[in-house]
Amino acid sequence: MAQNDTCSTLQLDDQLCFALYSTSLLMTKFYKPLLQALGLTYPQYLVMMTLWEEDGLTAGTISRRLMTDTGSLTPIFKRLQADGLLKRVRSTTDERVVELFLTGAGRELRERAEEIPDCVVMASGASFDDLNSLKARLETLRARLQEAMP
Repeated sequence: MAQNDTCSTLQLDDQLCFALYSTSLLMTKFYKPLLQALGLTYPQYLVMMTLWEEDGLTAGTISRRLMTDTGSLTPIFKRLQADGLLKRVRSTTDERVVELFLTGAGRELRERAEEIPDCVVMASGASFDDLNSLKARLETLRARLQEAMP
């Protein structure tokens, strides 16, 4: 097969995975200056949002919620603690379990972060309903892919 004869199923711009990947990269880049104003990176923001929803979660619970391993989150937890936004406490019933609690500064940061989702909606040029519909479809796709994992 000549180099110009390409299989249409392998065209980069035809790939759902590339559309998701490149959109995710741009979304993270869009968030960067908004989060820098709060002193957070995107992964730190995800951890903080999880704790703003429910304080006192274990590291394992946050890890499952963010669909990542605890080992990759440990440096983030340590940094957020060093920045005075949370405290890590060993469970009294099981020393292997670390619980995370917001500090006063961590709770106060939520107020400053509340405008960020509106910035994303405005930048997208889409309606809130359209974005919620897209989010729901992506969540369905994610669930189906999780089910299909070996």
